[in-house]
Amino acid sequence: MAEKKKTGKIPEIKVSAKKKIVFLGSEAAPFIATGGLADVLGSLPKSIAKNKNYDVSVILPLYSAISTEFKSQFKFLTNFNVAVGWRWQYAGVFFMEHEGVKFYFIDNEYYFKREGNIYGFYDDGERFAFFSRAALDTIARLNIYPDVLHCNDWQTAASVIFLKGMYYGDEKFKRIKTIFTIHNIEYQGIFPMDTFESLFGFSSSLKNFVEFDGNVNLMKGAIEMTDIVSTVSPTYAEEIKNAYYAHGLQDIIKRNAWKLVGILNGIDTDYYNPETDKYLFKNYSAKDLSGKAVCKEELQKLLGLPVKPETPIIAVISRLVSHKGLDLVRSTIESVLAEDVQIVILGKGEIGYENFFNHIAYTYKGKCATIIAYNQDLSRKIYSGADLFLMPSKSEPCGLSQMIASRYGTVPIVRETGGLNDSIKAYDGKSGNGFTFKDYNAHDMLYVINEAIRTYHDKDKWKDVQGRALNTDFSWGASAKEYDKIYSDK
Repeated sequence: MAEKKKTGKIPEIKVSAKKKIVFLGSEAAPFIATGGLADVLGSLPKSIAKNKNYDVSVILPLYSAISTEFKSQFKFLTNFNVAVGWRWQYAGVFFMEHEGVKFYFIDNEYYFKREGNIYGFYDDGERFAFFSRAALDTIARLNIYPDVLHCNDWQTAASVIFLKGMYYGDEKFKRIKTIFTIHNIEYQGIFPMDTFESLFGFSSSLKNFVEFDGNVNLMKGAIEMTDIVSTVSPTYAEEIKNAYYAHGLQDIIKRNAWKLVGILNGIDTDYYNPETDKYLFKNYSAKDLSGKAVCKEELQKLLGLPVKPETPIIAVISRLVSHKGLDLVRSTIESVLAEDVQIVILGKGEIGYENFFNHIAYTYKGKCATIIAYNQDLSRKIYSGADLFLMPSKSEPCGLSQMIASRYGTVPIVRETGGLNDSIKAYDGKSGNGFTFKDYNAHDMLYVINEAIRTYHDKDKWKDVQGRALNTDFSWGASAKEYDKIYSDK
């Protein structure tokens, strides 16, 4: 843990006269990452800062899992006590500037010095209530009041509620405009109603905003009270108006549709770059794909698959859970394996899927390899060595894997939902950068997989669609411009 110090004079942090954006989130690459949110908060602020129109900051929890390489560079700024319901808890603030963005880390070992995951603890409500309020108090303590406060997912939803409902008497807070981004509406921050005052310390005037189905629902409260609601793709913004996707909040979304916008996430194309990626067996580019052939051959050797350059490799890199469409894969995989293909599966998740795909790999040894793990090194080797990437999600707010696969010239096969629909368009011989199917149906998926295999064996068409995938711009440039429009209007 970064060294704690007593409060003295707060070291001066230069704050420019530019419009100020402060992001709040529970994780951000490269400091701490468990999923797509970390990629967004590691990339979007950096992209926004690049245009030089904004002073950009990010506030994060100081988890013990953050590497000592980064912690050794942190500068202690201040400490104070934070109200958590009827209690007061210590908060320290550390600082680091990274790639043009100011990062502030909220220190409290009781809440954030945890082994293993950063989520999934019995007191997550209390942990992120503390963080949400500590973030606002940090803004006041350091006098870094932003023009726009951009909060992300339920872990920072309470910041919107505190700001709009309890800090509004302070003129400096009153002028702050808020954006609340829903990365996945399934996770809403739902807690028993008796935590309303005892844990969150909400005033009685906030009950109608926060209460939902007899519980405290932090996401619902943030949606109701924020100035702008954004989601991570235009299609997902429309989907969450529907009960099938909204996990109960469809009426809340429809009531607030006037302030809802969907902006497709991007990826860090410097980080995911086949020309420079250190994890690859051999680097390559869109102009020279010879290195990709080497990556394929070495991947086959690594995983014990026969070296067959003319046999397409279909990859699945995913959490092994039902909403990722793995029931469709389970029901069709043996039909796919009847073709001249090899299948590689990497991921962890539900034990039933882990056991099934291990069994398939054993039964079809030499045609299928299953690795039950989260492994960044191996995932890059698979992205670069595979030919096709299967992602048949039941729902997918944005999805990054299909973009990463495209960046490495591995052509996606996706279902037309959420960000998959916005990023991958069906190849028809003249346009399109992948293969798609609409209905959540195993036969439809199997038909499209077979279409992709046929295209792979047509050299001219394959070169065309692979080139289209490789050259699709999935950088944050276009997305950052959309957010820039929102920030500049605030």
